[in-house]
Amino acid sequence: MPQDEKLPVVVIVGRPNVGKSTLFNAILGQRRAIVGDEPGITRDRIHGEAEYYGRRFELIDTGGIIVHDADYLPAQVLQQARVAIERAAHIIFILDGRAEITGADRDLARLLRQLGRPVSLAVNKIDAPSREALAHEFHALGFADLFPVSAEHRLGIDELLAHVTAGFAAREAAAGALAPVIKVAIIGRPNVGKSTLLNTLVGEERAIVAPTPGTTRDAVDASLASGGVTYVFVDTAGIRRKGKTKLMAEKLSVVMARRHIRLADVVLLVLDAAEGVPGLDATIAGYAHEAGRALILCANKWDLKADSDRRPFEEQVRDQLKFLDYAPLAFLSAQTGAGVGKLLPFIRQAYEAASRRVSTGELNRFLESIEMPREPRVLYITQAGVRPPTFVLFVDSSAPLHFSQERRLVNQIRRRFDFRATPVVLKTKVKRRRPR
Repeated sequence: MPQDEKLPVVVIVGRPNVGKSTLFNAILGQRRAIVGDEPGITRDRIHGEAEYYGRRFELIDTGGIIVHDADYLPAQVLQQARVAIERAAHIIFILDGRAEITGADRDLARLLRQLGRPVSLAVNKIDAPSREALAHEFHALGFADLFPVSAEHRLGIDELLAHVTAGFAAREAAAGALAPVIKVAIIGRPNVGKSTLLNTLVGEERAIVAPTPGTTRDAVDASLASGGVTYVFVDTAGIRRKGKTKLMAEKLSVVMARRHIRLADVVLLVLDAAEGVPGLDATIAGYAHEAGRALILCANKWDLKADSDRRPFEEQVRDQLKFLDYAPLAFLSAQTGAGVGKLLPFIRQAYEAASRRVSTGELNRFLESIEMPREPRVLYITQAGVRPPTFVLFVDSSAPLHFSQERRLVNQIRRRFDFRATPVVLKTKVKRRRPR
């Protein structure tokens, strides 16, 4: 899809293998550029649309630039980069903070100064406070705005983006920005009402509905626009136990169902309220949880329950699906439409929570306000990604946090920053102190 030409353009440049593609992916919050240790993996310009606190911009990752290289391929890379730089509202010049300034760095710096564009130096691979002093020697390249960052661990990215986008206008959806598109996968056992729910949500017969289990084999999708948001629903095939799946078409449909879970932003797990919560529901829920998808539990066929008291059923769900304590439970009837109208606000809240970013400064102020164990000593925390919200905790000991401590911290993060309906991932990295 072509980029909006009216968006300001931010271009990432640097010599090969300094972390341009890793920074590109970190800013976008998704893996768009291939990352590897081999220099020169990125050759073409890679475009993406990013946003920082309402300031939308086009982000371009360029190939590694060597200004005076006579080889054909590097020359083509430089030509591609020049095309991007000529459109740039701001240039991020990324350098390897663990290496000395090279001749290629100086050549590129001279080229950038001649262009007269705003340039910010991102000194990469500064993944500990003790390394920040290494970054200041790069002021010798003649640029005033310098930011120590770690693209891999998302350290310093917020400060960099706050500066880069300072002059960009914040754009609201009503002012012409593209309406968000939320991909929603409807999953569950065969014959629990997934296709009926899809038809009721979009108000038309998009999926074939029949009492025979396994009617849906291909994923059926339908779109619905509401409140400035486009929802794309995918009705997946019913997932059976491995031993019950004999036909090749059914086996492939289950594989595709799991693929659509990975591609979705939000997952609706449909439960049959009349049958309770069998073990297969926990298995299917585990697929969505392991994929890091935001998830909403839908107790369907509630109109068939003789007992209208919701508490016993909810207790059964929470007991059988203990690992989904973050997932809201909606009671509905896809057949009559009762309760279905509440799903869209649930889906939007789940998507916004799963996409939420918290600045490193705010996270560490929160960390100081809560009680943490003395051993291992926690140094700092940063957010590494979204969907699911992923955090990296740095400690100064070889022993990681105990499982109970990690769980407690995740719950506190969830409550403080309102990460409802989404898994929260916490990774611990050891930063050993150097002896004096």
